[in-house]
Amino acid sequence: MRIFLFLVLTIFLVLPLFSLENTKVNSIRIAAQQGDANAQYTLGVLYYNGIGMEQSFSEAAKWLHKSAEQGYVDAQYDLGVMYNNGDGVKQSFVEAAKWFRKAAEQGYTNAQFYLGFMYANGRGVELSYPTAAKWYRVAAEQGHTKAQLLLGLLYEMGQGVEQSSTEAKFWLRKAANQGDQNAIRMLQKLGI
Repeated sequence: MRIFLFLVLTIFLVLPLFSLENTKVNSIRIAAQQGDANAQYTLGVLYYNGIGMEQSFSEAAKWLHKSAEQGYVDAQYDLGVMYNNGDGVKQSFVEAAKWFRKAAEQGYTNAQFYLGFMYANGRGVELSYPTAAKWYRVAAEQGHTKAQLLLGLLYEMGQGVEQSSTEAKFWLRKAANQGDQNAIRMLQKLGI
């Protein structure tokens, strides 16, 4: 009797959750198909993570691309990451830089950092330390720890900026104060 009661309760309590989940996903899918950028982004994230559907990086990329084309900044950044890593799309640093730039120009801090990183390493863009420093600074001023670290290193080495130990220490301290171990070690090497 207990087992039967358990099965009945399970059926009545759990099955509606699945149908509710499917209803939500279907609502998102309908809105995405109608061109809603937020729904397209959400559907892309659901596909990417396999939530409410089978995981599919290529479907994720398709929906994120539709959203990104409409200027949805989160989709632009995520699409940049997908092109950078080759998730669901052919890996392309040029495309990654393109999408990071679009998101960076809208103020997306992680995109600003990654765009700086791409310029510092010549990935998908022409190597340019001054441009890397520009984007690192924008992200660093918003508190991005790795951008603070790398901007500090550029100042210490004089790459893309005028060499300045004072500026290097300033940015390295900011990163160290947020717990960045590399910044802490660098400051120790500099005798601080």
